[in-house]
Amino acid sequence: MLRDIFNKKRKYASIPSQEGKQEVPEGVMQKCPRCNKIYYRKELERNLNVCPHCDHHHQQNAYERIESLFEKDSFEEWDKYMVSTNPLGFPEYEAKLEKDRKKTGLNEAVVTGKGKVGNYETAVAVMDARFRMGSMGSVVGEKIANAIEQARKEKIPFIIFTASGGARMQEGVLSLMQMTKTSVAIQRLHADGGLMISVMTHPTTGGVSASFASLGDFNFAEPGALIGFAGRRIIEQTIREKLPEDFQTAEFLLKHGQLDGVIHRHELKSKLATILSIHQPGGEIS
Repeated sequence: MLRDIFNKKRKYASIPSQEGKQEVPEGVMQKCPRCNKIYYRKELERNLNVCPHCDHHHQQNAYERIESLFEKDSFEEWDKYMVSTNPLGFPEYEAKLEKDRKKTGLNEAVVTGKGKVGNYETAVAVMDARFRMGSMGSVVGEKIANAIEQARKEKIPFIIFTASGGARMQEGVLSLMQMTKTSVAIQRLHADGGLMISVMTHPTTGGVSASFASLGDFNFAEPGALIGFAGRRIIEQTIREKLPEDFQTAEFLLKHGQLDGVIHRHELKSKLATILSIHQPGGEIS
């Protein structure tokens, strides 16, 4: 009996103490929402935020995308310190903006500027869904319109990467006015013979999808991106029909002629550089 007691003690003593258990620091590992595989966050970043197991395209923030697209040290940011005010006196709006600034390191939901894709100088606007869900307020519209106008003046192409939940409700009709302002800027660019390429990423919805996101000379999307105006449930309730499972995906839009291509993130830089080379003076398809 004494032997049994001592064996039990040894058995329990061999179990590691919970106090000495090593915890994995937050942010080191990440789980893929599609395949449920878990991997190191650094591994994902090296793969341009594309799941190495199932090819799911995770979101990239604005600066990650700029770093992956532009040649090193070639990017010059525009309107970095332009910030939103609270024109309608919406409760707690300013506090929410400040919270997002601290969380993301951005002053607004879009980063604009110019740099080189391959050997070709181009203007760019990159939306970031971490800031107010990438919603389109007055400053977002102003920065995008300014970037388009600067591209027109410098006679360089303009590329936009969209990621947005739509118009920013805290700015009401002032937000909706950005649809017109950006669309007019694009028309001026087109009238002067300028090139615009739109790349829709997950998600591109609401007033953004209904305005500048869809007005490129080339309209592309990343695999699996959600693209649409109204939500799926609202449409189904309105038309009283069940929509296809892949409705409002990039692949569905391509199948129905609303996109020029769905491009994998690993191939995006080279394909953009090819298009830019063709549209240079005297450019040819190689």
